[in-house]
Amino acid sequence: MSNAESKTDGSLIWFTSPYSNGAGGECVECAFTSDGALVRDSKSAEGPVVVVQGHVWQSFIRHLKNQQP
Repeated sequence: MSNAESKTDGSLIWFTSPYSNGAGGECVECAFTSDGALVRDSKSAEGPVVVVQGHVWQSFIRHLKNQQP
């Protein structure tokens, strides 16, 4: 996932992984904040958002990278 930061007007920049092909619509979107990451369903932008603390997000990404062949 690319690094994204909030726009200067305070709005969030949401993004999907470049590994998401979008064909099935089964994606999550992420946005970074100064405290960590936000995750939501790409099909329901107005729905609930999961808030993940920065150190937890980093640990999650590190684990994913270790699982790739």
